[in-house]
Amino acid sequence: MRKFWTILFVLLPFALFTQTEYTFHAYRGVVDDGYNFWVSVPDTYREGQDTMPAIVFLHGHSLCGTDLNRVRKYGSLDAISMGRDINAIVIAPQNPGGPWNAQKVIRVLDYVQSHYDIDSNRIALVGMSLGGYGTFEVAATYPERFSAAMALCGGSSRKEFCGLNKLPLWIIHGTADNAVPISQSEKIVAAMKDCGPTKLLRFDRFKGINHSQLAKMFYLPDTYRWLLSHNKADRTLNKSISITVTDMNEAYQNIDRTANKISVVNHGRSGVERVVQNDPDTAKTAAPATPAPKTTKPNTSKSTPSVHVVKKGDTLYSIAKRYHTTVEKLCKINHIKETSILSLGQKIKLR
Repeated sequence: MRKFWTILFVLLPFALFTQTEYTFHAYRGVVDDGYNFWVSVPDTYREGQDTMPAIVFLHGHSLCGTDLNRVRKYGSLDAISMGRDINAIVIAPQNPGGPWNAQKVIRVLDYVQSHYDIDSNRIALVGMSLGGYGTFEVAATYPERFSAAMALCGGSSRKEFCGLNKLPLWIIHGTADNAVPISQSEKIVAAMKDCGPTKLLRFDRFKGINHSQLAKMFYLPDTYRWLLSHNKADRTLNKSISITVTDMNEAYQNIDRTANKISVVNHGRSGVERVVQNDPDTAKTAAPATPAPKTTKPNTSKSTPSVHVVKKGDTLYSIAKRYHTTVEKLCKINHIKETSILSLGQKIKLR
């Protein structure tokens, strides 16, 4: 019996450990009058079989420039590199300098949508600082393109903000922000109220929080849960997910830094491609590549069981990951919601 327990404790960590693989695609010079950008694709993405939601991340001033790897220093891509699971395609353009241009961001989004199977009803937008300014600019100009937006410690020089009333928007600003005063967000909220009802707006003031501290928001799972919980087909605001200052300050404590494996693929106009395993520093010197056209991957449903019986610890996400599908597809097949509570012994149809 002692030998049995010894073997069990040795093997248990390997049985519980699952590593998600992400491919970071670096695109340079492929969008005319647009930005260079990253596209993060998780291994749960199955081209030609289903669509996946997307998140557009707009960085702050410190990441501006022409070295695309700077965009990985903080934010959504860095959160994935640190071990945060984001079951969505993440689009991260790089601003070379100056304010974000809404038209250029949309050109990048158009390009990505033409090359990846993205759920057009679930495209969220998030940005901080200069990226918060960009979020207000892009969301106010193209509210019909996004299912939700989150603006952290941002502001705007726009004269008109009525477009922001058309999509779920969460504005968060620290009261101790000396770089971009909270009055910048308050001005935008007041302008939105002048446009009419603001039933799709959330505005949180984080007491005692300065400008840089809000970067921790990108490392919280609830940030992405909130963004991905919205759908353009149902323009309602999710108020059930809350994030506090305490949550934000503990953002790094529950990340498994060994959970994700990162590969880098470079794309450009020269038609050459190189894959770099877990080595972001070599991405800027690797030869660029032209993205391959979409190809439908073979259907593996014959080797996949038709039903999964729920066991202790199962979630919709863990089931989707195990059988290489998506939560959205499981919900559609089983006529349930992403927030549905699973019970032991429940049968989840897989196809």
